Amino acid sequence: MADGADITLRRAGPADAAAIAALTRAAYEKWIAVLGRAPKPMTAHYDDAVRDHRIELLEVDGELMGLVECILEPDHLLIENLAVAPAGQRRGHGHRLMAHAEDLARSLGLAEVRLYTNKLFAENVDFYKRLGYRIDGESAYLGGVIVHMSKRIGG
Repeated sequence: MADGADITLRRAGPADAAAIAALTRAAYEKWIAVLGRAPKPMTAHYDDAVRDHRIELLEVDGELMGLVECILEPDHLLIENLAVAPAGQRRGHGHRLMAHAEDLARSLGLAEVRLYTNKLFAENVDFYKRLGYRIDGESAYLGGVIVHMSKRIGG
């Protein structure tokens, strides 16, 4: 990332749904060949998600570069989707979004963040492990395996 870039985080609203869908499609497109189908986030209805979930947007110099979609559960924050535009990958945006989600959970008095990812997305599993997430288990999903992960963050 260029020094001096203007990086902002803001909560998404209804007007952001189309941009969220486009960014998510671009971010997950590389996984279609691995799965043999579109990953779940590519098929989500973001008009509904913006209303029903909390989606935080990361913008760099006014351009949407990433997002983290969270669902508030009674005892934890669930990360439903973490997506970074291909042009912004490997620049620290995923780390920034994950730290933001953890801060959000703490501000809500929650002591745990949970997430899940496809087992075939090995680089994603490794990324979350490097951030301190542990593997809690696996479950079957559409002929594949979902890895469930969590991190205690204090509350």
